[in-house]
Amino acid sequence: MTIAVIPSRFGSSRFEGKPLAMIAGKSMIQRVYEQTQKSSVVTRTIVATDDLRILDAVKAFGGEAVMTSDTCRSGTDRVAETANILNLADHEIIVNIQGDQPVFNPLTIDDLVLPFKEDPSLSMSTLAFKIQDKREITDPKDVKVTFDINGFAMYFSRAQIPYPRDGQTGVDFYKHLGFYAYKKGFLDKIVSLPTGTCENIEKLEQLRVLEFGHRIKVVITEYDSPEIDLPEDIERIEIRLRTP
Repeated sequence: MTIAVIPSRFGSSRFEGKPLAMIAGKSMIQRVYEQTQKSSVVTRTIVATDDLRILDAVKAFGGEAVMTSDTCRSGTDRVAETANILNLADHEIIVNIQGDQPVFNPLTIDDLVLPFKEDPSLSMSTLAFKIQDKREITDPKDVKVTFDINGFAMYFSRAQIPYPRDGQTGVDFYKHLGFYAYKKGFLDKIVSLPTGTCENIEKLEQLRVLEFGHRIKVVITEYDSPEIDLPEDIERIEIRLRTP
């Protein structure tokens, strides 16, 4: 059984109430929820929130939601709390869905979960996309990832990695899409760890996993997943929805 959890917070310094922002007639949280349910591997989808307005909105469109603590350190902590509310077993696979990427391709979830079938010892996976837009290589908003020859993450950064010191051309750069899959037992381990030094500097919670010596399988997907950071991003997504 694969459970998808969408952590959703109302408060945001750059875009307050973002989950309830309307995109072509539907709230963003509804669009993310509906995309998640299209995945062939997801058996249950749940929104995890700390705000009654989001809870009520999800229930209004027929979705499932739970209330979590308003003191969660990150979205990962909110997902872990939800897994414990549901009393899931340690071997269950939980997918953490980005709540601000309303047009992601559901096939990316299939990509994300597949490594667990190929390697039963795997504890965590995430997604990366080969960068096509050169602006994203140096934009700190777009997180980059490097990985070893076996496909396990070496580092995540808001900076350009790897950096072509001698001006090499033809270098491939990969953007981290921010979706995760974990076994429930490993998720509990992650949230029990203190905040890491690099995690605190870069403000990237996945670095906590690497800093404490654990591995993250990086799955390369052919599907990009644009996010909404600011209100002005909505128009760009609506144009995409109108394009066949």
